[in-house]
Amino acid sequence: MSRPASSKESNDERLFLIVAITMSLIFGTGFFLLMYTLNKREKDSGKAAEDSAPHLISPDHPRQLIDFSLTDRTGRSVTQSDLTGKILVVDFLYTSCSLTCPVVNRCMAQIQQLTTNQPDVKLVSLTVDPRDDTVDALAKYSERFGADTNRWLLLTGDKATLYDLIGNSFLAQDLNDPFNYMPGNFTHTERIALVDSHGKVRGYFDGLNDGTATAVVDEINHLRN
Repeated sequence: MSRPASSKESNDERLFLIVAITMSLIFGTGFFLLMYTLNKREKDSGKAAEDSAPHLISPDHPRQLIDFSLTDRTGRSVTQSDLTGKILVVDFLYTSCSLTCPVVNRCMAQIQQLTTNQPDVKLVSLTVDPRDDTVDALAKYSERFGADTNRWLLLTGDKATLYDLIGNSFLAQDLNDPFNYMPGNFTHTERIALVDSHGKVRGYFDGLNDGTATAVVDEINHLRN
């Protein structure tokens, strides 16, 4: 005996309703997941951009510019007292370095340009390889970056004096790291240090970051204020 038409239509409607609800749930869930994924990706992208932006890195412990006497690439003597009252932008190099040093010093060249006509700012580059980085070697190296002899000092001298200055005032040493290619085994030599007019090391910026030059100048303006 055949099923009544009304009963069959009712079952068809019920089936259609179930399918419609199921599809709505599927598409609704899919749309929600899509929007969630896109929103999360946007937030993660923004966070990644924020994390990659240059920012001031605090020293591992309070650091102060100690007394020293070194020689500039022009042959003149430079001491701590010559830099008293100046805001210092300091980096670390050796002239035979072909990886990080050129990148960091291009950043220093940008900072030099951005601080034109700011006599209270001095740039200082300290060699970690004084045996090879003679006065003549530093003079030749400085030409690559257009270093102003009065505003950007590239210093060499006695190894013990240099290492004492770098180790006490700026960077830690890891003598147990077999993969540290930097003379003196100093860590984070790619960083650029910022020293206030009282000789206090305020922090460091990543010298390999494209935005560091602008960030350093912004921090210098902050120190003045």
